[in-house]
Amino acid sequence: MSRIHDALRKAEEERASQPLDSRDTRPVDLPLNGPSTQEDVLSPVLEDADPLVTLEAEKGGDQLTVEILKSKVRKSKWNPNPKTMLFFGEESYALGTEEFRTLRSKLYGLRDMQPLKSILITSASPGDGKSFIAANLAQIFVQQPGRRVLLIDGDLRWSRLHLSLGTPTIPGLTEYLEGEVDELAAMQRGPLGNLFFIAGGRHAENPSELIANGRMNHLLRVASPLFDWIILDSPPAMAVSDPRVMSDMCDGVLLVVAADKGPYEIIQKTTQQFKGKRMLGVVLNRAEARNSYSYKYYGYYQGGDQKGRKKKRKD
Repeated sequence: MSRIHDALRKAEEERASQPLDSRDTRPVDLPLNGPSTQEDVLSPVLEDADPLVTLEAEKGGDQLTVEILKSKVRKSKWNPNPKTMLFFGEESYALGTEEFRTLRSKLYGLRDMQPLKSILITSASPGDGKSFIAANLAQIFVQQPGRRVLLIDGDLRWSRLHLSLGTPTIPGLTEYLEGEVDELAAMQRGPLGNLFFIAGGRHAENPSELIANGRMNHLLRVASPLFDWIILDSPPAMAVSDPRVMSDMCDGVLLVVAADKGPYEIIQKTTQQFKGKRMLGVVLNRAEARNSYSYKYYGYYQGGDQKGRKKKRKD
């Protein structure tokens, strides 16, 4: 047995023989010289371990993962905005919901061809509706039984998702990236049981440096086995460099474009920002409602149904 194992065992025996209130909780001083093996280096002392490392060690299997999420992620009272959050209401086919079902199907089709779990959602400029798309895409995914989704507000300069969902904002991503909380403490849950959310947190003084400090990448890596989909809402791509940095951490990029905005050259420049990345496609937001195929179909169906009922009353 190595000298490191001897030191660990001896320290543990000494601590076990002491009363609980008198035990020394400081890290054990290990010998710096002498032979060691890979097993020595990986031997955990969980009482002194970083919470991020401890979380990874706890993830033994899918069932254990579900238990961790349900027991440790806090439940918050959400007050979603019914005008923008389409899937919290009782109406299954509200205007726009079928378009999100179509988008969901297309993303599953892409996943059949290549691995796809984490999606970065961005836009060319502010006001295109990327946060609206990110929030409702996450909601439509969890409409399917057993699907777990993590929605992250990665726009640390102007986080807005918590306003649409009606959730607390702290602790959130800023607090996690600054090392104040671990992954589970930054998450929260609401009325949609399988939808987990990380708000933006407090205003960050140095968002670019926080996103690039390694903890964001660690978050996505640790969360990946826990969720079926991870949706990351980012700042506009033409305004700051954050989306390009985050795109390296995600499996694909979804670009949101407002139909009433332009010009086309801006969209071209935005797509060039992600050259070499996996562009999943473009979502056209704010299209004229009456030009929507689903609008025409359900409008025709409801109109025909109403005519049938009127005729029946006359008979």
